[in-house]
Amino acid sequence: MENKPIAGRLKLLAQLMELHNQNAFKIRSVANAAFKIDKLPYKLASKSIEEINQIDGIGKTLAAYVKELLDTGSIKDLEDLLQATPDGVVEMLHIKGIGPKKVSIIWNQLGIENTGELYYACNENRLVEAKGFGIKTQDEIKRALEFRMASNGKFLYAQARHEAEELMLLLTEMFPGALAEFAGDYRRCCEVISELSIVLGTRDVELALSNLSTSTLLNKLTVKDCHVNGETANGLLVDIIVTEKRFFYRDLFAYTGNEEHVDAVMKNIVDVVDQPESEEFIYTKASLPWIPPELREGDSYVNKPLLPDLIDLYDLKGSLHNHSTWSDGINTLEEMALYCRDEIKLQYLGICDHSKSAFYAKGLSIERVLQQHEEIDRLNQKLDNFHIFKGIESDILNDGSLDYPDEILEKFDFIVASVHSNLKMDKEKATARIIKAIENPDTTILGHPTGRLLLSRKGYEINYEKVIDACAANNVVIEINANPFRLDLDWRWCQYAINKGVKLSINPDAHRVEGFRDMEYGVLVARKGGVTKQNCLNAFSLSEITEIFKFKKSGQPVQG
Repeated sequence: MENKPIAGRLKLLAQLMELHNQNAFKIRSVANAAFKIDKLPYKLASKSIEEINQIDGIGKTLAAYVKELLDTGSIKDLEDLLQATPDGVVEMLHIKGIGPKKVSIIWNQLGIENTGELYYACNENRLVEAKGFGIKTQDEIKRALEFRMASNGKFLYAQARHEAEELMLLLTEMFPGALAEFAGDYRRCCEVISELSIVLGTRDVELALSNLSTSTLLNKLTVKDCHVNGETANGLLVDIIVTEKRFFYRDLFAYTGNEEHVDAVMKNIVDVVDQPESEEFIYTKASLPWIPPELREGDSYVNKPLLPDLIDLYDLKGSLHNHSTWSDGINTLEEMALYCRDEIKLQYLGICDHSKSAFYAKGLSIERVLQQHEEIDRLNQKLDNFHIFKGIESDILNDGSLDYPDEILEKFDFIVASVHSNLKMDKEKATARIIKAIENPDTTILGHPTGRLLLSRKGYEINYEKVIDACAANNVVIEINANPFRLDLDWRWCQYAINKGVKLSINPDAHRVEGFRDMEYGVLVARKGGVTKQNCLNAFSLSEITEIFKFKKSGQPVQG
């Protein structure tokens, strides 16, 4: 068992203990241990109970919980509390904005035992009657519930990936001579997947449908016409389209692009294309170049004289916006640098630990900034064929100013400016706040522009045109945050930025070495946005980006 699910079970235990009004000291101990375990740089499963007991912040009781979980897959105290708590009440604990204390009031004082009843109570304005609740809190809970309900049955691309690839492997093993390819949202690399589509081309459709109908590939399996529908163990809906091999590429094309895209291509075709030898053949018949699946959203790229040469993961030469143990990261600065150089063959690392206002993330005081810069200088002398740039993720404060005085900001090679607090400003104020930060001459990159967390938290509203225009006017790069929960800037605004001459930067926001792998997800959504390596800041070589940072510091336009 990995550390994250261990931490998750302990966090739930602490929440349920608080919900049932148990010993406050023990609750804090369990909650702190959950936080600690989530941040450990090694696997607990490989440690003995004596070694776990010695970890700071764990202790004998918590070590016993961890060992019980590793040995049996559960914790008796947790199971007892779950038995004593309605499932709907447990679900409420996962709603943003209401902790165990408020859930306890909702359950025990208002008699509400599931999210449906809670939503109804919000509509009936009943929550305001309870102690500690008001109109504002009630409205926040209602919005969180609406967002949660809208997200049911949807998965992040990264979450769907493992099950998708596993299912494809099982299908190809089951039908070794067949043609099989992903289609739909997944093949188009959409950030959120509501259904996994697969086209299966076989010589005997009836036999394939019969074999699939009696298989254990999917739960809740049904067969209708040429469609085999079901869901994975995690609830991801699946549609397997079974077709004859001769129709495979016709159906793959039809089920990959969205309806608007398919219609736009087919309007260009005079003759019937029933048995194409490839997707390329279909586009050729439409007098079009083959359009990559990521771009098959609408008709934007249909009839364009020239398609963009889309960026690839291997075009990236460095990684900007990353965190180390200097703030809230898991790995040391040297470990992050060595991983970039040796494991993923990059030329440079931009370290951007949190600024001083981010006290919750061990934000760097001015003294610690200077100490980190000394370490960076030492490492740059030590590391061959690699460079660490001195960056910071500077909080954009409420008035739009950046964390740290100017004399400190000037010491960095580059600055990522991000909003982390007061996320509920109205659109006009939020836009003005961000534009003021963009206009600061020290700002190099605007970090995760809307602060969204996909399927969890809607981003703060901004006027995209005004923000992007301000970046163009002030030579500020916009981040595509590659964390699969963010993918922010949204790909739908990439072309507007590119047309305005704004560069983008695919940043993993890595807090541990494994986080660098998220750059792949950033590349996928950048491709959906039509981004090329010429449009991407960290696709420039070490020598090129060094000059770019120098130009920016001197107040000249970003070159490239």
